[in-house]
Amino acid sequence: MPGATALTDDEVHRALAVMPGWSGSTAGLERQWRFASHPAAIAFIQACVGGVEARNHHPEWHNVYDRVSVRLRTHDAGDRVTELDLDLARFLDQQAGVHGEVNPSSSLR
Repeated sequence: MPGATALTDDEVHRALAVMPGWSGSTAGLERQWRFASHPAAIAFIQACVGGVEARNHHPEWHNVYDRVSVRLRTHDAGDRVTELDLDLARFLDQQAGVHGEVNPSSSLR
């Protein structure tokens, strides 16, 4: 995205401190969610498409049965984390809550 500015180590660290379940560095943010079933995991991904497209900012998705993981980084900022990634992370967390994330406060890594 033109004009996207990479965040500093400190900015990413502060953001991650208030984003339960997320990990990463300036090179990318990662998160995994678990759902009640494979159809529920796919429904979560499908529900996110509109918000992802509206932002024109696309995560790297990975799905295995009832789990969905993502990696976020901004290619136009040298594959670094930007505010675009933080905004998308918050949106994905909100959608996961709506679509029945299992054990939302625990990390699945």
